[in-house]
Amino acid sequence: MNTDAPAYGLWPLVIINSAVFIIFAFSFTKPKTSRDWRSFGAFSAFIVALFTEMYGFPLTIYFLSGWLTEKFPGVDFLSHDAGHLLEVMLGWRANPHFGPFHLLSTAFIFGGFILLSAAWKALYRAQRRHGLATTGPYARVRHPQYDAFALIMFGFLLQWPTILTLLMFPVLVWMYVRLARTEERDAEAEFGERWREYAAHTPEFIP
Repeated sequence: MNTDAPAYGLWPLVIINSAVFIIFAFSFTKPKTSRDWRSFGAFSAFIVALFTEMYGFPLTIYFLSGWLTEKFPGVDFLSHDAGHLLEVMLGWRANPHFGPFHLLSTAFIFGGFILLSAAWKALYRAQRRHGLATTGPYARVRHPQYDAFALIMFGFLLQWPTILTLLMFPVLVWMYVRLARTEERDAEAEFGERWREYAAHTPEFIP
């Protein structure tokens, strides 16, 4: 781990990776309303902040450099592998891409995108018939799309935790909860008793 070449200042990788994940998420969500754009914009900001520290400027590494070098001597924290801080802290010295947190991260990220895709398909079908989305993931929870965003962001945190994204994560989750509550008020106003019956038998976020 301590023989890796410095892996920062790679701004083209910041742009490419950010664009790939943002476009990927956009292809599933296709935001239309101002609420849609706020939720998508917040997710995009998280992704940009993440890849900026992953490949651009390692703010967290610099901020914690004194403590990190004292606690983990011999680790080159300007190498890419050492940026996987959870693996470093638990003593994983093999390739971190095969470490427990990275593998768990991959599961959360892919699972989140699979859920996002399934939720969008169910929501799109409901919108086309001007009905209430109650099938697919919506049969299990009322807001699977926000669950999906939270899973993806949590997965990235397991893979590459940074001070900024750790601060952003609870703020974004709180924002998604508020957006969900606003959407519920609108749905109740539009669908009335049908919505209230659906909400009474379907959990909000946790199946």
